[in-house]
Amino acid sequence: MSDYLIGRSRTLTADVRIDRTDVDRARRELAGRVWRTPVVRCDQLDALAGTRLWLKAENLQRGGSFKVRGALLAVDELARSGSRGVVAQSTGNHAIAVALAAREHRLPATFVLPSDAPAGKIRRIRATGAEVLTVGTLLAERVAVVEELRERHGYDTVDPYENPRVVLGQATATAELLAQVVAEGARLDAVVVPVGGGSAVAGACLAAAGSGTAVIGAEPEAVPALTAALRAGRPVTVSAGHTMADGLRPDRIGALPFDLARPAVTSVVTVREAAIADALRAAFLHVRLVIEPAAATALAAALSHAAEHGGDVGVLLSGGNVEPGLITSVLAEQDSLV
Repeated sequence: MSDYLIGRSRTLTADVRIDRTDVDRARRELAGRVWRTPVVRCDQLDALAGTRLWLKAENLQRGGSFKVRGALLAVDELARSGSRGVVAQSTGNHAIAVALAAREHRLPATFVLPSDAPAGKIRRIRATGAEVLTVGTLLAERVAVVEELRERHGYDTVDPYENPRVVLGQATATAELLAQVVAEGARLDAVVVPVGGGSAVAGACLAAAGSGTAVIGAEPEAVPALTAALRAGRPVTVSAGHTMADGLRPDRIGALPFDLARPAVTSVVTVREAAIADALRAAFLHVRLVIEPAAATALAAALSHAAEHGGDVGVLLSGGNVEPGLITSVLAEQDSLV
């Protein structure tokens, strides 16, 4: 495993190797600051999947997604080192999470989102007092604006993929899931997590190390960034098509997540848009959970492939920040497996 720097984005000084031990430390740091979200079972979904599914409901987490875990760890460290403020690019959930963390420390925060980012996510960010800029639809466009803002204001960047503290925080969601299932007298054969920029799948690989639990990535067929990177042996920019899973739209996997996931991820499933919609509908109708399409992507992959990996499979329902109009339109569709 490569070494990665943990610290301020402008002056990274600590060269630290991150592994399963660091995930345990991150869980202790976050104790009492994030919610221990429930793990939900559903007979109807088990029947559809052909195996037992254990759904980690991070859609009920603070800020509406698991992203608050990594954001708190990263911003805590910046605040301790005297940060003047934070800036980040995001498709939405990372920005919501970092905005909440920055507010705890009374740090100014500015975020760069895609020009077509969901209005609801933008409203949640601005409700914290943070600023939001929108630019283009490509990851490179957002990164360029973040760099400009960082230099102009002297803020610190909280990268959603390359910051090790962020990845460690996201890992705690899978670690918590594994522990909750063990407490129920079972053990996960596999865990399915959504893939966007890669922090969730990298974190899952860290959390599952040595447990015997396989890690399955799930990404939209329209944006197969991790699939392409694994084929190329390195992160590559893909031509991103349209996907309802706005949280999984990064057209390039992060370098740190790729290095962590490449030797450890068992497989990556690409998911069609219709299957994402079906899974979102199934979660609502059978489990009474409102999840966003990114989370539904992981559930869709589990419904179609979980039985290949054993009798007990976990699913990280990563978030629930979904536009009401999208929920309404998906529920109104009749062509469904549910």
